[in-house]
Amino acid sequence: MSQYKLIRCNINGTDVEKMVDVRASLTDMLRNEYHLTSVKKGCEVGECGACTVLIDGETFNSCIYLAVWADGKHIRTLEGLMSPDGELSDIQQAFIDETAIQCGFCSPGFMLTAVEILESGRFYGDEELRKQLSGHLCRCTGYENIFRAVKKTMYRRLGMEIDF
Repeated sequence: MSQYKLIRCNINGTDVEKMVDVRASLTDMLRNEYHLTSVKKGCEVGECGACTVLIDGETFNSCIYLAVWADGKHIRTLEGLMSPDGELSDIQQAFIDETAIQCGFCSPGFMLTAVEILESGRFYGDEELRKQLSGHLCRCTGYENIFRAVKKTMYRRLGMEIDF
């Protein structure tokens, strides 16, 4: 017999409430109840980063985060990065510009991790930036284009000249 709990949270700027199975992952809730398909089901054990979301500004693997834990939280997915008129965010555009997207399966998670990095307002050296991005598995790009997209966006946001 399943137990359900009413949760209230904010998803991509919209307040929602939903009865959820206390055993359901946040991934399942976001995909099944809100049709937010940028949240990918990859490994389902928190290793690949495909399910990454921002919760109160911090990245989490939503496959190992229970939906009931989202009560009272602000959640952002890739769908929440675009402007209301459909304009891409700077990091989304950078992924396109740097050809950092091939199959696209890992891209949403990488972009949300990049948002956390960029919103910190900090400068990260190459080694630190690579470490920050290391929680994601990408099988197509070899990471260099992704790294370059994030680095260039960081430099632009910080008003620095790009040194490569």
